[in-house]
Amino acid sequence: MCTLKLGRYLSFIFIGFAIIHGIALGSSYDVQLTLGCVLSNYVALQYSTYFFYPVLGGFLPIVIASSFSMLAYHNVRRIVRRQLPIVRRKLDKQITAMVLMRVIAFVCLVLPYNAYRIYSINFPTSQSMPMAYAVGRLLQAIFISINLINFAISFYIFILFSSRFRRQVKFVVVKKCWQRWKCWCCFINNQTEPDNNIEAHNSQMESEENI
Repeated sequence: MCTLKLGRYLSFIFIGFAIIHGIALGSSYDVQLTLGCVLSNYVALQYSTYFFYPVLGGFLPIVIASSFSMLAYHNVRRIVRRQLPIVRRKLDKQITAMVLMRVIAFVCLVLPYNAYRIYSINFPTSQSMPMAYAVGRLLQAIFISINLINFAISFYIFILFSSRFRRQVKFVVVKKCWQRWKCWCCFINNQTEPDNNIEAHNSQMESEENI
């Protein structure tokens, strides 16, 4: 149903929406001496509490990812019943396992940060309480780090749960990257350099002939 052209249009639309949404929500923050950077607009506070973090940043992506993973699982079950080559069925099973594990990792990595953001927006900690403020900053750093793992963990999940992906990575690293690096190093070592002694000897002979 989705063509490449439609996919490009949807990508530009979503990128534009994300930029406009980020500017509008970012303009609602205010810097206070005791609380730091907090939401000062009541409408933005309610929006972040009841829609942005729980729905747009948490529930909606989880539902979409889970729905497509269930569709992939259903597709594999349907393929197993059909008379298809064994290699095709193995590949489809591997892809389904990769998708399911990616969704599980996505849920586990996104939910803690969203829950913390909802709590911290509604109950900000004042800097007048140093210990509570320091604990809050530490928890924020931990949950942000966990949330950022979500953007880098796909490669490692696919390495663990797909033998075909491991073979492909090994082929690219060993056969292509290593060979190119090896050829490049050999090319540098085999370069010829001019001999300064020969050049000096030639220049001396030319000067003697001129004399």
